[in-house]
Amino acid sequence: MSLGTVRIGNLMVSKLIVGGNPFSAISHQSPAMDIEMRRYYTTARIQEVFKRAEQIGINTHIGRADHHIMRVLFEYWDEGGAIQWIAQTCPELGTIGHGINNAIKGGAKACYMHGGMMDYLLANSKLDEIPDAFARIKDAGLVAGIAGHNPDVFKWAEEHLDADFYACSYYNAAHRDKQAEQVSGATEWFRPEDRDIMVNLIQKLSKPVIHYKVLAAGRNDPKEAFAFVARYLRQQDAVCVGIFPKHHPKMLEEDVQLLEDSLGALA
Repeated sequence: MSLGTVRIGNLMVSKLIVGGNPFSAISHQSPAMDIEMRRYYTTARIQEVFKRAEQIGINTHIGRADHHIMRVLFEYWDEGGAIQWIAQTCPELGTIGHGINNAIKGGAKACYMHGGMMDYLLANSKLDEIPDAFARIKDAGLVAGIAGHNPDVFKWAEEHLDADFYACSYYNAAHRDKQAEQVSGATEWFRPEDRDIMVNLIQKLSKPVIHYKVLAAGRNDPKEAFAFVARYLRQQDAVCVGIFPKHHPKMLEEDVQLLEDSLGALA
């Protein structure tokens, strides 16, 4: 398997990135599934995913800048692992600055603003705090980006930020005007029209994009989903997917193969 890499800032990032929501018990399905993920994903099992990812050419993980993920990664690196970490700030930890500090201290190569937080700040006209936070990331030598579910976040960023990359959710699955973090069990919607809006916007953005939530948190047929991604994945873009192999041990390998096949069919 050889998906190749893309350049994001000064990083070479595999075309497929391992996402961290399942490691942090965020299923976007149900509280019962959240608990199942939490019980399944021991430190050893997370590290086994990292090891297998590296064996098949994936060199990057996106994970939350919290103490759980930091500890797992430190142990993995200390035992010889090399996967690079793109850190996501965590609204449940408090300030954006707290997440950035964790990313810096934890050995992240890049850090981006949590998508729900960006949606929340946009809805409440508070995005003016982002440039200073962004500068802290760059001053520490990390690659800097933002995520979002609301396409208007990226329209704002194109005018107000010198980002290294964007992380664009295919689905604007919940309103984040009252709080930034996802609530387990809250109603979410995954509408095809939202996906169409986001991928069409991506074609106009000036920065590399990490496409995420492309499987609608397990709701989409993987073959269809990766075929769709391939049609809109620009040369400079990557795609992030989380996996839950409890009942599907070869999920990661199959995702890589589906993306390879889809890109190959278009080529």
